[in-house]
Amino acid sequence: MNCIIVDDEATARAIVLQLCSKVQEINVMEEFDNAIEAIKFLNQYKVDLVFLDIHMPGFTGIDFIQTLKNPPKIVMTTSDTDFAIAAYEYESIVDYLVKPITQERFDKCIQKVKKASLSRTQTDSGQQESSSGEDLYINIDRRLIKLKYAEILLIEAKGDYINIKTESKDYLVHTTLKKILDKLPDDRFLQIHRSYVINFNKIIDIEDNSVLIEKSVVPISRSNRPELMRRLNLL
Repeated sequence: MNCIIVDDEATARAIVLQLCSKVQEINVMEEFDNAIEAIKFLNQYKVDLVFLDIHMPGFTGIDFIQTLKNPPKIVMTTSDTDFAIAAYEYESIVDYLVKPITQERFDKCIQKVKKASLSRTQTDSGQQESSSGEDLYINIDRRLIKLKYAEILLIEAKGDYINIKTESKDYLVHTTLKKILDKLPDDRFLQIHRSYVINFNKIIDIEDNSVLIEKSVVPISRSNRPELMRRLNLL
């Protein structure tokens, strides 16, 4: 399990490093005295766990978490117990260690981290199995919502999000068009524009460079039009 330590106090970093050295599964890749350098490191390397101090000058631990789009698992380390409740509002935080940290409390923390990792692996596996059947799961406000393929009309890219339009409701999901397209069956779904994926079983009409799906008019790019026409059952 690759991890980094982020704390502006050298002594605090040394203590966490020593505690980590007694756990075989943990590999400390780097330690940082400020959050900015840690963020730069995370942009280049895969990290499973961050031991993160809350109170740091200029850029706090909470600022650090809020900056990351997909943060790894976080263990907060601090001498301030007042932040405990606020910290657990973040899904990425798996534990909260109050300084001075004892070996016994640290060992319990690692067990929590392992349990969280196992739970995540099982959840991901369940989502993959569902995606290979007739539905997939999407994450909305920390809830997993199941969508039937047959209910999905189209999917539109919106910056760092996608809008999944179904027969009854729209869902805004923080992911990319490419990632969700990889999970959808290609015998039903097709990208017809850089910003749109459609369920071509839901096409009502095709005119010029657009398709009508329910009440939505979706543009067809010149490069994607031949594949769409190939898949249609034309007379």
